[in-house]
Amino acid sequence: MTRRPVVVVVLVVLALGIGLTVTSRPASSDHAADAPGASASAAGTAAPTPSPIPIPGHEVYGFVPYWEMDGTIADHIAATDLSTVGLFSVTHRKNGSLSTGENGYKRITGPIGRKIIADARKRGVRTELVYTSFGASKNDAFFTDSDARDRTVAELVALAGDLKVDGINVDVEQMDVDHIGVYGEFVGRLRAALREANPAAQVSVATTANAKGAAMALAATLNGADRVFMMGYDYRVGGSEPGASAPLARRDGSERTLAWSLDLYRDAGVPPEKTILGLPLYGMVWPVAGPGIGAEATGPGQIWVPRRNLATLEAPTASPAYDAIEGVEVLTVPDGAGWQAVYYDTPQSLVPKLSLADDRGLAGAGFWAVGYERGLPEYTTLISKFHSGRLTAAAP
Repeated sequence: MTRRPVVVVVLVVLALGIGLTVTSRPASSDHAADAPGASASAAGTAAPTPSPIPIPGHEVYGFVPYWEMDGTIADHIAATDLSTVGLFSVTHRKNGSLSTGENGYKRITGPIGRKIIADARKRGVRTELVYTSFGASKNDAFFTDSDARDRTVAELVALAGDLKVDGINVDVEQMDVDHIGVYGEFVGRLRAALREANPAAQVSVATTANAKGAAMALAATLNGADRVFMMGYDYRVGGSEPGASAPLARRDGSERTLAWSLDLYRDAGVPPEKTILGLPLYGMVWPVAGPGIGAEATGPGQIWVPRRNLATLEAPTASPAYDAIEGVEVLTVPDGAGWQAVYYDTPQSLVPKLSLADDRGLAGAGFWAVGYERGLPEYTTLISKFHSGRLTAAAP
């Protein structure tokens, strides 16, 4: 296993970058003596007292991407029991000014985005403006240019005030580990400026479900971030063999699962009471060699969105099977001379994954992306049950 060395290396880089001492609890391994709860060693060292698990929260954070902001999305959001709506997204130009010509900015600041915000306020639901910065070269330039960051902070705060949102979410991806310290400082400066304008506002971050994501989450919380949305998906991508986007376990033997990622965050020191477990409302579809679960891919996979495939789901011949190993529904359909295998999360498969949030004492759970499940009211019911603390159904 490689988890422990990777986490330590990333956290050391972080510690050096921001001048703090970072420690992590020993991670479990294949050796019984290293597992949690193992007896004291022959030298007489007492086993550490486990930290108490916080009381779980049931917040529900829903990202709404701009491409889902159409004529019916406001009503769909109003019918979905969310704590926070994240409006995705705006980004910056090279000089740090917000890119006002992009579709995300136009949709969020236009009639649909403003209606979503106003309607949420009437219901007592929080809204956050999502700021994104994707790509290694873009982030290299941004996190080495303090003037650009200053301008982005100022314009984000001004836009948040104009929109009357309750906070800002920061989603930075494909960033070199050398910038983690500056990233944390950026989150802190944004939060300070936002709260100066609105003392009740919050700043959250979205971070990936790997070691670098854990380090970024820690840097953000050390600098005051109110919530961390751990993106517990994309464990499978187009070039992967078929499987769950958010696996409970792995058919291929990999350790990279939801529990593995939550362990990374815990061992890094990310507060569980500030952590939101992000889960997918989408799936992946691959051409495969046969109709069985685990059949090998014969080509690259693609994102599969339930609402765009209602006819497939509702077809009389549709006969999905539950993969009890990975915790995902699998629908195999003939495709001419071959087969297509869809691996997607259903309300039933999401139950044990949402239970992880309770088991770990997290602040709650969230979804990428609200709108993808339109036309399938069972998802709405599931979200409502989790938010109210009534999710007690057994796993499939």
